[in-house]
Amino acid sequence: MKNRTNTAMMRIAIAGAGGFAYILAQEITKSANAVLVLSRQAHPEFEEDFPSLQVAVVDFGNVEELRYVLQGVDLLISTISAAEQLNLIDAARRARVRLFVPSEFEGSISHRPATQDPLDRGSQAALGLLQRCSQSRPHSMQYTVFSCGLFMERFGPGGLQSYNLGGSTSVQNPNDYIVDVANATGEIIETNVQGRPVRVNLTSVYDVARFVAAAIELGPASWPREFCMRGDNMSVRDIITACSTVRRVPFNLSVHSYQAAEAEAEYCQQNAEWPRWHYFQRLLATANGRYHFTQANLNDTVNTAGSGVEVRPLNFRQWLEQVWGPAM
Repeated sequence: MKNRTNTAMMRIAIAGAGGFAYILAQEITKSANAVLVLSRQAHPEFEEDFPSLQVAVVDFGNVEELRYVLQGVDLLISTISAAEQLNLIDAARRARVRLFVPSEFEGSISHRPATQDPLDRGSQAALGLLQRCSQSRPHSMQYTVFSCGLFMERFGPGGLQSYNLGGSTSVQNPNDYIVDVANATGEIIETNVQGRPVRVNLTSVYDVARFVAAAIELGPASWPREFCMRGDNMSVRDIITACSTVRRVPFNLSVHSYQAAEAEAEYCQQNAEWPRWHYFQRLLATANGRYHFTQANLNDTVNTAGSGVEVRPLNFRQWLEQVWGPAM
């Protein structure tokens, strides 16, 4: 990003101090906005690396403590989930925070099951509470979801855990989703129930942070309910092909029909094989379009702003070559 615009300075809080929070802080502190990180424990590296930033050690189970710390905050970005995020939303409403960004970065909210979502980590409860907060009077709190499809870092050496990401998910390991790049193996549902190729959007977490920072610089006054961004849009088959090309080795690929994957998931549930059950639920959710959207409205907003704010995200092949080395 370059040539940042001059918008009114805000006080911005980031809840959580994991890898994604650090990357967000790295981008947002490049602006003139004051940044506060809420963490369960001290993280001196944040204040050492970003001198303008402050860290507040908080108990995410204590709503009143959170409310006190959030006084004067304009924008709150969450990187935590489940009950702790619900407490954070409640505290933010009480502290009259104007705008909340929930920890919902992977997967478009419009492509999730309305009920009985096997991949739900408290998302439905959080979004429901935010909806009620946005309608409360006289002090409503608005919210915007930033959707990126999938973090490309899922496919990096060591998986998400090597980036200190995904601590509350079941996809931290490099063999937890679609392809294990290091071991040259893959497992996909290639076509959906309509017989069309399964497609996903992918964005590097570093570009996600740049897009969020760009949206802040352009001003949050007219943010939509959901901002979608992407670095690439490709089929799951093309993901395997790209990984094989960059690694310069053939991949051992298992391809399931949608119906066969449903049957496998049911078998795993009946036999309490929960890791495999979760694996097939992720494949089925992908086939159902959870990580795919046609319009990247945040890309469009940044590209047409004409104000000097710019983000040029990596495509998947570029990212693979950065983390795995260029193909010969």
